[in-house]
Amino acid sequence: MPYCEVSKAKIYYEVIGEGTPMIMVHGFGLDHRIMKGCMEPIFQQRSDIQRIYFDLPGMGKTKDYDRIHHADDMLEAVLEFIHSIIPNQSFLLAGESYGGYLARGVMVKQKEKVAGLALLCPVIKPKKQERVLPPHTILYKDESLLSRLSQMEKEKYLSENVVLNEKNWHRYKNEVYVGFQKANQDFLTRIEKNYGLTFSVDEGFYDKPVVFIVGKQDSVVGYKDAFHILDHYPLGTYAVLDRAGHYLQIEQDELFVKLINEWLDRIETETSKFSNSK
Repeated sequence: MPYCEVSKAKIYYEVIGEGTPMIMVHGFGLDHRIMKGCMEPIFQQRSDIQRIYFDLPGMGKTKDYDRIHHADDMLEAVLEFIHSIIPNQSFLLAGESYGGYLARGVMVKQKEKVAGLALLCPVIKPKKQERVLPPHTILYKDESLLSRLSQMEKEKYLSENVVLNEKNWHRYKNEVYVGFQKANQDFLTRIEKNYGLTFSVDEGFYDKPVVFIVGKQDSVVGYKDAFHILDHYPLGTYAVLDRAGHYLQIEQDELFVKLINEWLDRIETETSKFSNSK
């Protein structure tokens, strides 16, 4: 089982494919499977990206993380992991939810190495009371499906999703719920008290291709806050998807795949322009 030992944790990771490295940062209380589940289908048609999935401290199979006490420690572990796995290389970066917040922290610290940034339902404001959130709205509900779920499964599925059908449940269970079950909840409760980084991740300009993909019905992080930081990302696409909550990559999977592919195409174009200008 592959582990990368950094100063405050032993990080579990998986590497798939060859080419330009792409670091995948999952959300709070989950594990690498949420990113692997939505990203791997994209790379059945593309062979030029090396995907690097890993579990954040306190989540998944990562272990020996007792010295992680706050968000800055979490980010330090991520930065050390990246440096150990792909030293002195440029890379693409994708982050989901809290992973989208940490990814912007990585970008601030290693801006010259990040060749592109994809943000999926990213945390913009770490303090929940400061977020602009729509009310939680369920647009479709399969009562027959819900009647077959355990109480815990039903509560989680109802609280975070807006299109509740058999297909979406299967993916949610295998990509999201499994991570929730494996996470160290006591550790996460402590970390939540220091959830925000001690510096701003949205200042200055990042002039590489970026995509923000947010859900119109996302009542966890919302969709409006991301729009207000777009000026910091001059090559940023901002897509708000209807019929999509916090796990829009499941509820609007086809649009998600198209938007990530378009982002990757823009990166190829920018890279070619840069190479040809030399």
